[in-house]
Amino acid sequence: MTDTRHSVESLQNDPGQVPVLGGWAGYLMRGLDGLFALLSALSLLGIVLVVVLQIVSRLMLPITLAWTEELSRYLFIWMVALSAGLILRRRRHVTLELFHHRLGRRGQALYQSLVCLLLGGFSILALPPAWKFASIGAFQTSPTLGIPMIWIFLSMTVLLALVLFYSVIGLLEAVLAMRGAIRANGEA
Repeated sequence: MTDTRHSVESLQNDPGQVPVLGGWAGYLMRGLDGLFALLSALSLLGIVLVVVLQIVSRLMLPITLAWTEELSRYLFIWMVALSAGLILRRRRHVTLELFHHRLGRRGQALYQSLVCLLLGGFSILALPPAWKFASIGAFQTSPTLGIPMIWIFLSMTVLLALVLFYSVIGLLEAVLAMRGAIRANGEA
């Protein structure tokens, strides 16, 4: 939670960055960010524990635990799905930075709105096929764990839904920043 607050505060204090939502909406967003950060961290911790168990079982036990490799893969998939929105929120995704640092607040807000529109548009297009793919998993189980595969395939739907959600929030922040920049300059 501290990392999320630090990231949000650094975005608010940098004059070239697009400010994040404040008030009750900002409080709610920080809570959601903290929840997804916690779930992602728990997934990473689960991966570490399962891989250590796999190593110990191969080196020190007479049997090898076959399910550990499968579980670590599924935890990794869910970690990526749960953290994709946070990466967009914290603006840590892959971006073209040749000119980005030279833009003022309004230019960065316009750039952020373009990125959010593209990512949100892609998510809208990809969500129905992702849901269809996830529903296929209802009839399958994983080879060693016996988990219904819908829980694994659903991760793509969650990833796209989170990217869409955070794209809408990023677009809202960019629009508000552009409106604020126009008023601050006295142009409108």
